[in-house]
Amino acid sequence: MRTIRSALVFLWIVVSVIPMGLGLLVCSLFLDDEKLWWWFGIPWVRGVVGAARIVGGVQYRVQGAEHLPAKDDMRRIVLCAKHQSTWETFFLPGMMPHPCSYVFKQELLRIPVFGWALGRLNMVHIDRSQRKKAWAKVAEQGQVLMDRGRWIIIFPEGTRTERGEPGEYKTGGSRLAITTGADIIPIAVTSARCWPRRSFSFIPGVIDVSIGAPIPSAGREQGELMAQVGGWIEAEMRRLDPQAYSAA
Repeated sequence: MRTIRSALVFLWIVVSVIPMGLGLLVCSLFLDDEKLWWWFGIPWVRGVVGAARIVGGVQYRVQGAEHLPAKDDMRRIVLCAKHQSTWETFFLPGMMPHPCSYVFKQELLRIPVFGWALGRLNMVHIDRSQRKKAWAKVAEQGQVLMDRGRWIIIFPEGTRTERGEPGEYKTGGSRLAITTGADIIPIAVTSARCWPRRSFSFIPGVIDVSIGAPIPSAGREQGELMAQVGGWIEAEMRRLDPQAYSAA
C-alpha cells in the first residue's frame, strides 16, 4: 500500500507540473516574476506538500514560525536550512511570507517544463564547477533580488545528507549574508524521517521543522558565522530526531 500511495504522489507531481509550468511560461510574457511566483509557483509547491500529506501520509509540524519577519518587514534574509530530502525544497518557499529565490545548480534548467519554468522565476542558478564565477553570480544576483524584497534560500551543506549524519556546512550562505547585510535564519528539518535521500517511497509519519531566530551578519566573519548557524541546526536536529542520531 505504501508503494502505491508513493507512486500516486509522484504521478501527481509529474502530471501537475506540465499544465502549471506551461501556464507559467505563457504568462511570463506579460506578467512580472512576483505575480508568477504567487499565482503559479506557490500553488504548485503547496499542492505537492498537500499531496504528500493526504495521499502519502507525510504530516508536518512547525516550531518557531514567530521568528520569521512579517510580510511588511523588508530586512534582507538568507534562509539556511538542513537538507535531507526533496521535501523541504517544496515546503520552505510555500510557507514564507516573502517570495523566495533558491541558489541551485544550473543542470536543473535542462529538465523539460519544470526547468524552463524555474528559469522564469528569477532564481540564482550556478555552475558548481566554476566556483569563483559561481560565487560572483550569487553575490551579484542575491543583492538585486534582496533589493526587490526576495529572501534567498540556501542549503549550506550543498547536497542532501543521510538521516542522523551531520553535514559539512560551507560558507556560501554566511558570505552572502555578510556581503549583502542580511540576517540568517537557520532551519532544522527532519524530512529524511518520511522521505529518505534518493528514495521514491514515502514513510508515513511526521516531519519536524524548527525555525531559529534571525542571526545578524554585521561585523561577523564568514566561517565563524556559519559555525554558529550549523551548530544551531545540528543541535536542533538532535533534539528533534534523537533516535536517528543515537543510532548513528
